[in-house]
Amino acid sequence: MSKVSLKVVVAGRTYPLTVQETEVEKVQHAADDINKAIKQLQDNFAVRDMQDLLAMTALQLSTRGGKAPATAGNAPQADFSEATAALKALSDDLDALN
Repeated sequence: MSKVSLKVVVAGRTYPLTVQETEVEKVQHAADDINKAIKQLQDNFAVRDMQDLLAMTALQLSTRGGKAPATAGNAPQADFSEATAALKALSDDLDALN
């Protein structure tokens, strides 16, 4: 299997990742799920602090057992390990600013 480089945007920040070619779609889907969850939290709550939004999103996704919600075709569940690593890096960056 070959590895590919890709960039994913999570919470408005771009993260370069190297993943297996077979994992590209999963990683992109995970980033989309994270961004959708953040947007939903922003729309429904008065929270604007990105670190708080990321923490709440991480809790939401973790309580799902690290899996994406079921999709129309009962597709295999996504693995959020790459997205979790990106969230951790973003959280560390935000902590360094405080």
